[in-house]
Amino acid sequence: MRIISGLYKGRDIEGFDIVGTRPTMNRVKESLFAMIQAYLSNAIVLDLFAGSGNLGIEALSQGAKHAYLVDHNKEAVKVIKNNISKLKITDATIICDDYLKALMFFKQQQIKFDVIFLDPPYQDNLLNEAIAFIEKNNLLIEGGILICESDSVHNVLCSYSVFKKRIYSDKKIVIYKK
Repeated sequence: MRIISGLYKGRDIEGFDIVGTRPTMNRVKESLFAMIQAYLSNAIVLDLFAGSGNLGIEALSQGAKHAYLVDHNKEAVKVIKNNISKLKITDATIICDDYLKALMFFKQQQIKFDVIFLDPPYQDNLLNEAIAFIEKNNLLIEGGILICESDSVHNVLCSYSVFKKRIYSDKKIVIYKK
């Protein structure tokens, strides 16, 4: 994988060989970041099912102030740490924990986000649970965006306004705005 734009443009990061992850491919990532570019400057970002950290690192490269990269898979967290170290990134927090425990931590610490990436394993149907927690606990700032990646089969349940929607073969990306 490669960083597509910004401070770390053209730099390679690890990530294809992590069991249980499905990296966002470069053409999809490029399209996604073109849609959300205006929201990244000085943003506090959450990449909740981070995998390799691809989306959170790209957000940092394109001007985000800080990124929280969360994954429960120890192998994924190891890859995130390697990627962060390799790029000498200092404005990222890596959390190895279950997504609900991480969301509870953010609630307790009163951390709110400008941009939230949700790209959980499709088969586990975790997307709607994560969205419900985020909405109920007000973890997205007013005017913030929630980016959901899912397969084209599952319906996403979110009370925020649909800002943009794209379908890439078997992948659906919906961006909600609060």
